[in-house]
Amino acid sequence: MKGNTVLNSQPPQWYQDQNSGYSRQQMTVFCDFDGPIVDVSSRYYSTYELALADTFAIYKEDGETLPIQMLTKQQFWQMKQDRVPDIEIAMRSGLQGEQIDVFLERVVKIVNHPALLAKDKMQPGVNWAIALMHSKDVRLVLVTLRCQSQATQILQNYGLARLFSGIYGTADKNAAYKNYAEVKTQLLEKAIAEQQEQGKPLSSAWMVGDTEADITAGKAMGIPTIALTCGIRSSLYLKQFQPTRIACDLLSVAHYLLDIKKLVRV
Repeated sequence: MKGNTVLNSQPPQWYQDQNSGYSRQQMTVFCDFDGPIVDVSSRYYSTYELALADTFAIYKEDGETLPIQMLTKQQFWQMKQDRVPDIEIAMRSGLQGEQIDVFLERVVKIVNHPALLAKDKMQPGVNWAIALMHSKDVRLVLVTLRCQSQATQILQNYGLARLFSGIYGTADKNAAYKNYAEVKTQLLEKAIAEQQEQGKPLSSAWMVGDTEADITAGKAMGIPTIALTCGIRSSLYLKQFQPTRIACDLLSVAHYLLDIKKLVRV
């Protein structure tokens, strides 16, 4: 991976406490993809339904009828937001022992199938939020565990790719589902380093995302974090990681950051 330079563990020079003000430089927002921009709840629930049905069918062929108890989407998503392990979700759905292993293998195998990826949709207000920040000279940089080619294609489909100064993703199609915090930190480090190498100084930087991986990455790089509750983690769960701020969606973040930008004249 390009950009192996280890950054100083102290807060970067471009970030100062907002009470003391920022220099009059361009604000930069490093933003996650799944959650803040794209709603993946329907894909994840459909993946759960199909994997459970496949597991039932596999055992049915061997003459065993599993006592499946399908969770509703609301029940399933609440458990995901509270970061209930997939093993426990499987158990609450009536599976046990090796049945759980079969189910989990199916989940990983099909979660990125094109038919399921098609269920992803843009979060409400995202187009306006991105366009608004871009129009106010906020530099937008995408940092996602989603496969980079997937994220780029989706943004291009919605005419949004051109509004991002950089798009940083992975080559691992399963990284987003597994939500590796250390990989997210490496991606953010790479994004920061390459943006600076391109002659784009960072005076005021923020990390926006919907999981503990985003908060952890932002803190590791010494920049303030905004955690969103419109994604795969609940407000109660996110509070444990002490983000700088918790917001409901990207549009509310846009208004908040533009108010700061106006006050401190970034």
